[in-house]
Amino acid sequence: MSSAAPVQSTQWMKYFGDIYGHAKPPVLGSFAVKEIEDRAREVMKDHLPAYMYTFGSAGTCSTDAENRRAFNRWKIVPAMLRDCTNRNVETTIFGQKFHAPLFIAPIGVQGILHADGELATARAAAACGIPYIMSSASSRSIEDVAKANGPNGQRWYQLYWPRTDEITISLLNRAKAAGFSALVITLDTMLLGWRPHDLDTAYIPFFYGVGIQVGLSDPVFMKSHGYEPVHETTKFPFEPEKIRDAALKGGDANAQKVMKLGKEWLGQTNSGSFRSWEDLQFIKDHWDGPIILKGIQRTSDAEKAIDMGIHGIIVSNHGGRQVDGAIGSLDALAKIMRSQKVIQAQAKGDLTVLFDSGIRTGSDVIKAMAMGAQGVLIARPYMYGLATAGQAGVEQILMQTVTDMHITMGLCGYSDVNDLIGKRDELLELVDD
Repeated sequence: MSSAAPVQSTQWMKYFGDIYGHAKPPVLGSFAVKEIEDRAREVMKDHLPAYMYTFGSAGTCSTDAENRRAFNRWKIVPAMLRDCTNRNVETTIFGQKFHAPLFIAPIGVQGILHADGELATARAAAACGIPYIMSSASSRSIEDVAKANGPNGQRWYQLYWPRTDEITISLLNRAKAAGFSALVITLDTMLLGWRPHDLDTAYIPFFYGVGIQVGLSDPVFMKSHGYEPVHETTKFPFEPEKIRDAALKGGDANAQKVMKLGKEWLGQTNSGSFRSWEDLQFIKDHWDGPIILKGIQRTSDAEKAIDMGIHGIIVSNHGGRQVDGAIGSLDALAKIMRSQKVIQAQAKGDLTVLFDSGIRTGSDVIKAMAMGAQGVLIARPYMYGLATAGQAGVEQILMQTVTDMHITMGLCGYSDVNDLIGKRDELLELVDD
């Protein structure tokens, strides 16, 4: 009889052991995602519209609910007596090695939830070794976020495609110069979705100068309006009514300027001008690096991306924030990964498949990867962490999610995260809810 293999230490298992060994309460008060969400809402109770802007969804919120139902319908079936003593969660995407297949999803206007906004999240990503995807709607500039993420941080840039070509080129050049190695183009937000929770309070931060910092720091955009670019820190808490009153009732010139530029920037990035597949050539001509399309839900669109020579897709429904009554994103991934064209392109390295919308736990990551995703984006949970405890709160979410995945992967009978990819038939079972 052979002896059991010695257990190798990893940052994830050290984190797990330290929770018990140090016996300190977690920064967020709990490791349970629902309790973390409830605490974030409590922290933001005096600024509930800001909370709802970040965490609300389109229409009746049915798509957001369907994202979670999809995960609940697909059940894990673990395998026993496999040697998973030592486990690897490192993976390689676009030729770059990542510590784990978890990415920070691009979320804008983080400055309405915490004074440090995106800087806290970018620092947390670097501290945990998790790649950061920056939103075009950030409340900090491209350069300031890159600095916070540091020289060793891995970062991609998400583009809300401006209406003006010159501004688009400027953003792409700035992102590349700031060390963003890949470009994520969000396709599902050519205009904002119907969100009753925001409409009820007419809550739109961009109109009051928050979430437009990428624009305010852009030389081409600002020159077109007769101003010099600025790299600013937004005020917290965000109080739009005071800005509105100062501009409309008090005649405050600075408030009027902010509101004017806010409307102009939104008119660039969420203008209602829809793009076509043919327009992608423009981006390919002006971006040197991987291009990933975010918002893919149809198999035919995934296959079209292959035809267009696109490097990757993110199967996503924007967390249910854009289209009410849509299918769960995991169900969309399941349909897409039945396409032989997609499977073959992925196997040859011609297409990278990533997943977004509905991720809450390590088990969710495992399910998405078994369905065929090579990497997974996490969104709302880290925003709960940001609202409650800033950088430390984001770090807890990242660490607990990967550690949960690391442990659960072994308990399911897998020692390497890359072996999970596409193992739907052996690892998952569809159960009617």
